[in-house]
Amino acid sequence: MTVSGATVLVTGASSGIGRACAEGFARAGARLLLAARRADRLAELARALGAGGTEVAVLELDVRDRAAVDRAVSGLEPSWAAIDVLVNNAGLAAGLAPLPEGDPDDWDRMIDTNVKGLLAVTRAVVPGMVARGRGHVVNIGSIAGHETYPNGAVYCASKAAVDRITQGLRMDLLGSGVRVSTVDPGMVETEFSLVRFAGDAGRADDVYRGVTPLRAADVAETVVWIAERPAHVQVAQVLLLPTDQASATLVARRPAGG
Repeated sequence: MTVSGATVLVTGASSGIGRACAEGFARAGARLLLAARRADRLAELARALGAGGTEVAVLELDVRDRAAVDRAVSGLEPSWAAIDVLVNNAGLAAGLAPLPEGDPDDWDRMIDTNVKGLLAVTRAVVPGMVARGRGHVVNIGSIAGHETYPNGAVYCASKAAVDRITQGLRMDLLGSGVRVSTVDPGMVETEFSLVRFAGDAGRADDVYRGVTPLRAADVAETVVWIAERPAHVQVAQVLLLPTDQASATLVARRPAGG
């Protein structure tokens, strides 16, 4: 499939992997529907991509609000309504603590965004794909969906749910012409750790110290590549790690100055 001229919806598009996906699909010639909570960042990104000739529309949207998701998708202008590719990227980690000491508000944020938000957007978009007999859903998962690590039980559970939802959706859509894929990155240097640690930049920087992590663009290139496979090819899952990482917890770190 060529994505040139295709309509691509990216959630969580205002930063990190979502922004990189928007930029990658723009380079491939797609039309972009960009959704995120931060309207100012969306507007800046839309201006930058539009200046390069990309057709862009923005949706200020919190995927945790199912009614708002339904209104946004059902209210799309006819020229934008036929979504060819959905990139379910919106997600976050909040806190890093043993389960008995965890903050239930953090749990709600992760489950409501990473699981329920993904479900809400998928439920709003996929029936149209099925009706047209074509489309592609690409979910952004995580190595945390494959392995649990200490102090991350709820985040890991949320990403394991993404993995199971992806597999189940692929089964449910068998024969419909709609493809379902997941890209599961390891360590990626984005705002992820800054959000997890509530803005503690020092603690966030320590996550990547002595390591060469993935860039958001590395993940985006993989997402675009998956979407560009021929219609008879379905890339079910890609586990994408930096060379310095072998598992969720096993990372090679070089000493400072090394």
